[in-house]
Amino acid sequence: MNPIDRAVRPRRSLLFVPGLRPDRFAKALDSGADIVCVDMEDAVALPRKDEGRALTLPLFQDPGHPQVEKMARINSLSTLHGLKDLQAIIESEQPPPSIMLPKVKSAAEIRLIEALLSTGPAREIRFCVIIETNQGLEHALQIAQASPRIDSMILGAVDMSAELRCQKAWEPLLYTRSRLVHAAASAGIDLLDVPYLNLDDPEGLKAEAQACQRLGFTGKASIHPNQIPIINAAFTPDQKTIDKARKVCAAFEQDDTGLVVVDNELIELPVVRSYYRVLAIAERLARG
Repeated sequence: MNPIDRAVRPRRSLLFVPGLRPDRFAKALDSGADIVCVDMEDAVALPRKDEGRALTLPLFQDPGHPQVEKMARINSLSTLHGLKDLQAIIESEQPPPSIMLPKVKSAAEIRLIEALLSTGPAREIRFCVIIETNQGLEHALQIAQASPRIDSMILGAVDMSAELRCQKAWEPLLYTRSRLVHAAASAGIDLLDVPYLNLDDPEGLKAEAQACQRLGFTGKASIHPNQIPIINAAFTPDQKTIDKARKVCAAFEQDDTGLVVVDNELIELPVVRSYYRVLAIAERLARG
């Protein structure tokens, strides 16, 4: 039995699909991305928000592609369309399995949304939280721990860099990324980096994804299917690591002390949690 309370699944890559383009949803699900997120916020212009919602929510009625985590990015609850998004999800008989919450600034916002989604099918909805404001960054740890529904956080670097009055580049945002790594790791959730927007620079994408992986991110978002193989490769462990993960997790499951020794190395729960993520990725690769 897996001793980790929170469900572990691979979240190496997330592919955004515009809410106004349901014709791209099937292709996105076949892209190899671990998460596919239909975007009703930034990808939908203000006059077309109702149209985007009407096109997006029916997509989640199809139970196909169970290996892919399906998600909808709603509008901020500080806006009328965010409230309408949430109402439509509450009233849906088959709501999105996960929703991405933008502009989150406090743990109280998460608890409010959790309370609103406390009845019917909405009770099962999982959360991915975007941190994209100074206030959100200041409260990142409390936000990450605000609800057991939260599976992941993602950096919203465009808005964040604007608030910080800095360039959207690696060095100016290193402190921000490091704060989010600390918050996500403390809460035991996944952390994804912002999409790399230059589609003609695969080497730049590879370098940034690898740097994020070394820093402690578990995945990276994307805006085009062609980016998915590069991102997946950066966050996929090698065979040696997978073999070690199988060995460690097997030993942990046979032990009841919370401490095991594998290859003369003392292994504790935080390390085991990371190895379960490795096994989740290995299982995803085995399924194809």
